[in-house]
Parts: sequence; C-alpha cells; structure tokens
Amino acid sequence: MKAALKLKQKQPAAARKKGSADSHSLPPGAEPKRVKAILHGLDKAYPDATCALRHSNAFQLLIATILSAQCTDVRVNEVTPGLFKKYPDAKAFAYASPGEIEKEIRSTGFFRNKTKSIMGASKRIVEDFRGEVPRTMEELLTLPGVARKTANVVLGTAFGIASGVVVDTHVQRLSARLDLTKHTDPKKIEKDLMQIITQDRWISFSHQLIWHGRRVCQAR
Repeated sequence: MKAALKLKQKQPAAARKKGSADSHSLPPGAEPKRVKAILHGLDKAYPDATCALRHSNAFQLLIATILSAQCTDVRVNEVTPGLFKKYPDAKAFAYASPGEIEKEIRSTGFFRNKTKSIMGASKRIVEDFRGEVPRTMEELLTLPGVARKTANVVLGTAFGIASGVVVDTHVQRLSARLDLTKHTDPKKIEKDLMQIITQDRWISFSHQLIWHGRRVCQAR
C-alpha cells in the first residue's frame, strides 16, 4: 500500500521535470513578453514585407527559390524573366535540354546542380501532380531540390499556408542575435521559432526578419 502511494506521488514530479526540460530548451530571450515586443517592432518597421523573388505563380516561385540557393534575390530576379519566357511551365522545363537551362542560369552559381533540381522537380510535377505545384509540405518535399526552406517559401507566399517558418541565412543569423534560439541547425531553429511564435505569424515573421537582415542588421 505504501509502495503504491509512493509511486503515485512520484508521477507528478516526473511530469514536472519533463516540462521543465522542454521549457529550458529555449533561451531566456524567447520569453513571451519579449517575443511580443520583437514582433511589434517588426510590424512597425516592415508592415508590408513580402517575398523579394518576382513571380507570377506558384511554379515560378518554386523555380526562383531553387535558384536563390547561395545566390542573391537580385541576381535571381535578373535571370528569371528571360528564363520563364523561354520555359513558361513545368512541362517546358521537364523535357528541356539541360545544357540550355545551364546557360540561362549560369550566373546564379551551382548551375549544374540547380538544373538537375529544376528539371527533376518539374518532371515530378508533370508526371505525379498533373502539372500543379503541390500544396502540402509532405508532397513538396518529394520534389528534387526541395527542402523545408523552399517548401515553406512556396506554401506561405504562393498559397498562404503556414506550415513552418522559412529559415534562410538572414533568419538563421538574426534568430541567434535576438536570442530566440541557441541552435545553428536550420531545422532546430525552425522548431524553436514555431514554439515561440504563433502560427498566424509564421509567414509574416519570416518576411520581416529577412527584410531586417538585408536592410539593417547585416552580417558584417
């Protein structure tokens, strides 16, 4: 009887200990009032922040985001008008000449790998998704060259679906400077941000932090 009572008394303590460990995983800077103040400041400074990649539809945004890896959005925006004129849809990209695409995107860097990703993703969209960009994280991640960052950009900007937080180099750097995470791995950073920021702010927060990183809080 006494043993059973002791066991019953220990369970709440164990539960409290587990909860304490979870909350301790986030840095002190992630305290709710402080996060609220940061969001308020971003709203005031960047009320109209949007994705800088120029596009006319979800597919163009997907291709532009793939091109933006290790490249500036300015450079991508210089390349995509001619690229999309020559290859207007997924079918055009899927069955194009790799060498021709490489010539078009060479200035964005890593053009061979990007060409493989663009053609692979386009072919999958044509053959598995009837030519339409999928609208779920799970489906987007099956496309060659698409990881969570790219999927979050497409879902949030093209479809208004908040499935996560875009973690690019700016968000990664500023999240650490603002003491919102103690991690360096993008997936862990995203997990932290999703814990402390309400889902209705995931999309706008990403845009605002990226704008702040480019205009004010630069790497140097």
